[in-house]
This record gives sequence, C-alpha cells and structure tokens, in this order.
Amino acid sequence: MLNIIRVPSETGDKCQLLFVAAALGNTRFLVELLRLSPELLWKKDNNEHTIFHVAVLHRQENVYNLIYEIGSGKDIITSSRDSDGNSILHLAAMKPEQSRLHAVSGVALQMQRELLWFKEIETVVHPSLREMKNKQGKTPQDLFTEQHAELMEKGETWMKDTAAQCMVVAALIATMTFAAAFTLPGGTNGDNGQPIFKDRSAFIVFIITDAVSLFSSSASILMFLAILTARYAENDFLVSLPLKLMIGLLTLFISIATMMIVFSASFFLAYTKGVKWVPYLISFLAGLPVVMFAALLYPLFFSVVRSTYGSRHLFKPTKHVLY
Repeated sequence: MLNIIRVPSETGDKCQLLFVAAALGNTRFLVELLRLSPELLWKKDNNEHTIFHVAVLHRQENVYNLIYEIGSGKDIITSSRDSDGNSILHLAAMKPEQSRLHAVSGVALQMQRELLWFKEIETVVHPSLREMKNKQGKTPQDLFTEQHAELMEKGETWMKDTAAQCMVVAALIATMTFAAAFTLPGGTNGDNGQPIFKDRSAFIVFIITDAVSLFSSSASILMFLAILTARYAENDFLVSLPLKLMIGLLTLFISIATMMIVFSASFFLAYTKGVKWVPYLISFLAGLPVVMFAALLYPLFFSVVRSTYGSRHLFKPTKHVLY
C-alpha cells in the first residue's frame, strides 16, 4: 500500500494546482490531473491535508466523492491527521467560509447541510476517530457544537419567525372557513332547517372545499406550532424541522386555494339570476391571489424540499468519473 507523501515547501506547480482545484471544486480538472499523475492522490499540503481533507474543509462534495473510487485507500486517507491533530472528521466539524455556507439559502437549511456533511464523514471514518481529540483537546462533536452555535441560534430564530408569520395566516383562514360553515349561502329552509341550495352542484363544491380549507389550515397551525415549541437540538435541523416546515407550507397553500374556491362557489350560488358572467369574473380574480402566493411560496418550499430530499444524492455517486 502506498504511503501518504507530504509535499515539501518547494512544491511544484502541479501539486499547487491540485489543492487549489480541490478548494474550488474543479472536479473535471482534478480528474484529468489525477489520470495523468495518479500519485498526486496521496500528496499532502503544508497543513498535512490531502485533496479530500481540502474538499471537506471547503465543502466541495463533487471532489470529496472521488474518495469512493479509491478502494481501500479510503481508510488511509480518513485515518490521517493534520498538523493540528485534526482528523478529517474535525475538518467536517469546522464552519466553512461564508461563500460556501451561502450555497444554501436560509440559515436553518445551512445548518442542515452542515449536519449532513458531519454525518457523512462519520460514516467513512473508523469509529475510534469519532471520539479522538485534537491538540486543543476537542473531539469532532465538541468542535462542531462550538463552531456552529451561532448558526444554530440564527437557524432557530429563522424557523420560529417563519412559523409565526405563517401561523397567523393559517389561523385567519381557519376562523373564516369555520364561520362559513355556519353561514350558508341562501340560508336554510325555515320548515325543515335544510340548506336552500343543497341540491345545487355549486353548494356541494362550497361545502367540500370549505371543509378541506378548515382541515388543512388546522393542520398547518399544528405544524407551525410544533416548530415553535420544538426543543431545537442539533439533529432536529436534519429532518424533523424541515419536514414540519414543508408540511406546514403545503397545507397552508391548500387552505388558501380551497378558501378561494369557497368564495367563488358562494358567488355562483348567490348570482343565480342576472348577469351570468359576474361569477366567472369573480372566480378569475379569486385565483390571482392563489397564483401570487404560489409564486412567493415556491422558492422557499422548493429550497426546503431540495435541501432535505435532494441532499440524499449529495454523496456516494453512482457514476464513477476517476477510473
């Protein structure tokens, strides 16, 4: 088995380019360079970092994923320590530069991405390295908690602010749809108490969508309440909190859309005579807020979904690019 070779201070241009490319995430250049000079895979810089250590430090997942193509050499790479006694897991515990953090929008999702990196490196290192201390006497978990305390606090604030604002909207919708269920269009028959328009198709639409709006807004309230009352442990940012936010946003959108359908259906019931195009115009106008809300909600919702479920394919690629 090859020994890891340390690069001396007079490192050639080729080695220097190797570590710069790893830091910048230039996988294509790295692959071509390593194909020409496979021995560069084992080189170390002045900080005792291989290209994989540099990739982890700068959160370059495409470069890091090359580690799955070197076979048993992965164990040698992951067991090495740098000049400060840091293992590759310690490097994953360190907070990266702001430019790499901002690759993901939203501080809560940034915290989630940092946890994903830490958990990923935990799976590839030897179990003994998880509790190994560096020269400062800190384990990887100690270092992660220390360096991400501020990010975690900001993530909690962001989550709570988002949940509180959305919860107000959901509560208003629940109030209106609950009241609409007892204020039926056209009223009721004084003799038997049955709704006057009970046989109209628009009335059936009114009742069903009002119930859906009430239930979905109530579910949305519960999800946002769960976010506000969460304990906000580190691992909560991994799946629990993003999942609750996704469900809350989705049910909030459903409640708004169905509330507008309730509003439109009531006009179809009220304007049974007279100008026939009025209900259609009202329905069209009622759809505009739904479209606007969807346009505003989509970036946040898509970011949460992509960060939570798209990140499953962040590591361990199925396609080999090195050999």
